[in-house]
Amino acid sequence: MSSEILSVLEYMEKEKGIPRADMISAIVNAIKTAALKGVNSGQDLKIEINPKDGKLKAWAVMKVVDSVADPKTQIHVEKAQVFKNGALVGDSIEKEIDPAYLGRIAAQTARQAIMQRLRQFEKERIYDDFKDSVGDIVSGTVRRRERNDLFIDLGKAEAVMPGKEQVPGEEYAPGERIRCLLLEIENSSRGPEVILSRASPKFVRRLFELEVTEIADGTVKIEAFAREPGYRTKIAVTSTDPKVDPVGACVGARGARVKSIVRELGGEKIDIIPYHADPKEMLVEALKPALPREIALDEKNKRMLVKVANEDLAVAIGRKGQNARLTSRLVGWRLDIEEWKVTASDPRAQAIGALVSAFGFDAGIAGRLVANGINSPAAFEGVEASDLVGMGFSEEEAQGVIAKVSGASA
Repeated sequence: MSSEILSVLEYMEKEKGIPRADMISAIVNAIKTAALKGVNSGQDLKIEINPKDGKLKAWAVMKVVDSVADPKTQIHVEKAQVFKNGALVGDSIEKEIDPAYLGRIAAQTARQAIMQRLRQFEKERIYDDFKDSVGDIVSGTVRRRERNDLFIDLGKAEAVMPGKEQVPGEEYAPGERIRCLLLEIENSSRGPEVILSRASPKFVRRLFELEVTEIADGTVKIEAFAREPGYRTKIAVTSTDPKVDPVGACVGARGARVKSIVRELGGEKIDIIPYHADPKEMLVEALKPALPREIALDEKNKRMLVKVANEDLAVAIGRKGQNARLTSRLVGWRLDIEEWKVTASDPRAQAIGALVSAFGFDAGIAGRLVANGINSPAAFEGVEASDLVGMGFSEEEAQGVIAKVSGASA
């Protein structure tokens, strides 16, 4: 028994990092609890384990009485002298018992309790080991897939990458080493569970922080971020140093920095643009190479109507609307994209507008003048009131028109 306990203590201390004193406490409590459920029920037991050799000792703690009512917890004063000279009624003595006396069933129950306690220790250790790594990138080895969840060995613990945190199209083979974002530690009924992600926007943001020293030291700041995992990521950056180009810093010499991140993401496209506080300017940058022809803002509802030429429409919307969604999230406005069409000019409407603007005519009067060939301010040269009466205007209307024309010419 002692050799088995010693081997358990050494294994847990070396391999699992569980302190020997904690393991001894767990084993003692488990054995005591299990023993009291068996033939030793009702007894007050004291159990000790030597941390050096694993030797187990057990005692029954009994009260000294002059009349024994319960032989499991009481001992007659005369018998007590064998274990403690000068024992008096009311004293407590410790009567050593053979550990084997604790019973086979107690030992089996204790073994189960010990394993349960060990699992609890491991869970507590997992939380302690990884609580400070939430938000960091970790490396692990793919172990297996269960349903849609991927289980990854991080060395000290096994983590899970749920299906929703996996990038569509990426395949992970058992034994393959991959990098992931430690997204969170979930406290479930089974204990703390380490959740990993490769689909989170935070994963790409963290890759940039690791790859671009200017982001790590605060010179370049990521102001806005949007991602469609496996398709495209858009980031908007600024620089606190006017000498540092934020876009160039993220791209790197000959694109080395961004290419490294793209490789890690399996070819996912990355657009890096300069950040602008003005949503219109941000939109123009985010939609490139598509060029907005008209932009209308609804400030109240934070909605933006964008019109682009037919040849830019597919680029602006993107496959299955992904580019439009990314741009919308990046700018922070609801985005509606429509085709821009050149509206044909209306000569009659232009002529009416010119007369209204030049002389202040009512639109109805201006329309009747245009219908009779007077379609510009210059066309009034030589026109008299009688001419207008002949066109169907009343005497009063004709005089009013001539008066306005004369007034404008004065």
